[in-house]
Amino acid sequence: MSALIELENVCVSRAGARVLDHACLKLEAGERLAVVGANGAGKTTLLRTIIGLQKHSEGRIFAFDRERRVEADFKEVRIRAAYLFQDADDQLFCPSVVEDVAFGPLNMGFEEDAALAKAHETLAFVGIENLASRITRHLSGGEKRLVCLAGILAMDPDVLLLDEPTNSLDATHVRKLVDVLMACNKAMVLVTHDRPVLDTIATHAVMLKDGRLEPALLHRHAYLHEHVHVHGETEDH
Repeated sequence: MSALIELENVCVSRAGARVLDHACLKLEAGERLAVVGANGAGKTTLLRTIIGLQKHSEGRIFAFDRERRVEADFKEVRIRAAYLFQDADDQLFCPSVVEDVAFGPLNMGFEEDAALAKAHETLAFVGIENLASRITRHLSGGEKRLVCLAGILAMDPDVLLLDEPTNSLDATHVRKLVDVLMACNKAMVLVTHDRPVLDTIATHAVMLKDGRLEPALLHRHAYLHEHVHVHGETEDH
């Protein structure tokens, strides 16, 4: 079976500096890949490159059994690989919650009634159907984040690209978001500094450093409590 997403020696430069330097990545069905690295390492750029929001200057990007080169190639990718922005306010733009969640299905060709039904079904899955009639700008930060997640899940994507999904969330909303992600059974690329969330969700990890993606190891230590550490494969243990 071919990978859902694959990057081969992809290079991206911004403001004259190389952010991705012959980066290679492969995401298979069912995998939940964590991308770790320092602030400013280029993790968001990596996610944007996968769906064509950031142009690459070298290398090849494959998604869903096709190489993707130009803007037209990435339109399908942005539906099948849905991107959760780091800032919820950048993703919400419809007046009400149910309208916002229905926007993706409408854009995919659903009739209005079917799109609204899909929106209500997805809000119920996320556990926030009570927010359906709320005005998006009046929501709390945690509520906005969950509505954004519902918005991308309503499109039934094959892959979730999650950019700091727990950013600014309280513990209650973090637990709810993690529960939803674990229940939805999707392949994921997860960018996060939230170690407990990474420990719970990720099946494997890569480290972005100096523009390169290096394999990292998720492994456990038998101390008084069990926890997961991420190490580059070349790092001394």
